[in-house]
Amino acid sequence: MLPEPPPPAADADSPALPAGPAFSPLYQQIKALLVKSLQDGEWKPGEAIPSELDLASRFRVSQGTVRKAIDELATENLLVRRQGKGTFVATHAEEKIQYRFLRLTSDDGEATGWERHFLDCRRMRAPAEVSRALGLKAGEPALLLRRTLGRDGVPVVLDEIWLPAAPFKGLTAERLAQYAGPMYGLFETEFGVRMIRAEEKIRAVAADAVSAGLLQVPPGYPLLSVERLSRTYGDQAVELRRGLYNTASHYYRNELS
Repeated sequence: MLPEPPPPAADADSPALPAGPAFSPLYQQIKALLVKSLQDGEWKPGEAIPSELDLASRFRVSQGTVRKAIDELATENLLVRRQGKGTFVATHAEEKIQYRFLRLTSDDGEATGWERHFLDCRRMRAPAEVSRALGLKAGEPALLLRRTLGRDGVPVVLDEIWLPAAPFKGLTAERLAQYAGPMYGLFETEFGVRMIRAEEKIRAVAADAVSAGLLQVPPGYPLLSVERLSRTYGDQAVELRRGLYNTASHYYRNELS
């Protein structure tokens, strides 16, 4: 089979492919255009994107090239394929998506059904290391959220969450507590911020007096410390989360491939 010819030069009715090295595969260029449409809000979380055939016509490439680009975005959890229905923008409201950054699982295998309790939500000046992680300018404000996650009335996780203040104007502990869905779902729908990937640092620590009280364990109790930096489109850091996990009846689960 002959290789797919390069697309013709773009005109006013057809978006140009992004400039890049000559060796960049065509499907990667289409993937970049799809990500840009997602970032620009052309298709909202939970909405269907155009069919592969329509996208192939739009970008003037083969349907197979579009399919390969969509396959990668589905693997990265940016899109979700639904048999017989089409392809949709992934949302953290999806049951299989909403907890994908939380790797803590109970010993009985249950990974969902967390009970949330928000302790506070404050606008303040972030410490230097938080500002660096979030890319904040000197003196730029941040939001500090604290909450616990638990099961059957027993707290298991204590989260300290830092967010840049500007994108989350109007966010309060009351608003967080009133929202029935996952917190990342609220960020998507009301603030237009979508967490698409994260990196974590994990270590063992001993509970101090404050964390011990909130997690209902003795001071010095062994905890798992998980520091997560979450990013949105453009690799922009938008959340620094420091979680303390009580693993007495839970374990940290990860899949390697």
